[in-house]
Amino acid sequence: MSERRATATDVARRAGVSQSAVSRVFTPGASVSKAMADRVRKAADELGYRPNVLARSLITGRTRMVGLVVGYLENPFYPAALEALSAALESRGYHILVFHAAGGGHAGDVERVVGELMDYQVDGLVTASVHLSDELVARCRAAGLPVVLFNRGLPGSGLSSVTSANRAGGAAVAEFLIAGGHERIAHISGLQTASTGVDRWEGFRAALEAAGRGVHALADGGFDRERAAAAARAMLSGPEPPDAIFVANDHMALGVLDEVRHAMGIDVPGAVSVVGYDDVPPAAWKAYDLTTVRQPVDRMVTAAVEILVAEIERGQPPGRVTEVAAELVVRGSARKPENVI
Repeated sequence: MSERRATATDVARRAGVSQSAVSRVFTPGASVSKAMADRVRKAADELGYRPNVLARSLITGRTRMVGLVVGYLENPFYPAALEALSAALESRGYHILVFHAAGGGHAGDVERVVGELMDYQVDGLVTASVHLSDELVARCRAAGLPVVLFNRGLPGSGLSSVTSANRAGGAAVAEFLIAGGHERIAHISGLQTASTGVDRWEGFRAALEAAGRGVHALADGGFDRERAAAAARAMLSGPEPPDAIFVANDHMALGVLDEVRHAMGIDVPGAVSVVGYDDVPPAAWKAYDLTTVRQPVDRMVTAAVEILVAEIERGQPPGRVTEVAAELVVRGSARKPENVI
């Protein structure tokens, strides 16, 4: 017969402390002195004790688990963001369950994934690049489940969200291209059912109009690399090709650069400038050298985690909409205005 598992009472007896002190030591965020924590953990190690997380969740009503749902892992922005989100949540004492909503985060698969996460009794949910239906929003609200949307907003849903300042970012691209002397400025947009795609386009369009300009050509890239490359080929094969293309994210923009430079043999930025959005790691590679708008992932992650933890632990009301300022990063894929080094 196997030996009996050590209990918190056993650890308390060996460490010479109360059982409540043992509980505090193994409760993330609880107040306890370093000397006390060291003594309790030493006794726990000697006895082979591990706290029973399941039993604690039954007592507290919290599992200290957070679900992360992502729809577009092929976009290099999201693996980096998920890694940062996981690390930030774990540092606050939460365990992470990561679910991939296949098919680009479409409604049916998102319904299934979120349902499974709710079965795990997660304390909160972070979604990245997925669409939540009205029915699913209502279901989460009825369950009292805190939800934070990351890199996507859902106006009117009452859910908290964290994005970069997408309209301002799109506007900055338009102003940069106009200052660079471009005359035929085109746009390959992201999904028009996603706030990120809509806001980047609207900010870009508004800045062009403010300068007395219009978009030369427009195509819906759907945040899909191959679709964006095909759109660029069609634009540049026409009788009046654009001399600049703003592509709504780097995942598409890198595909556009491959198509334009290598498949079509067109000089970038000599014949056409290309600008993206996100600043994913490959954007800085010499092979791409992509001018883009940098989404400040670390600040976005910090904001998302702060909001989620506040809703879980302090009952902060949902619906907080946070936009983090983005920054235009000038590299070699776009012609530079004279006053830009």
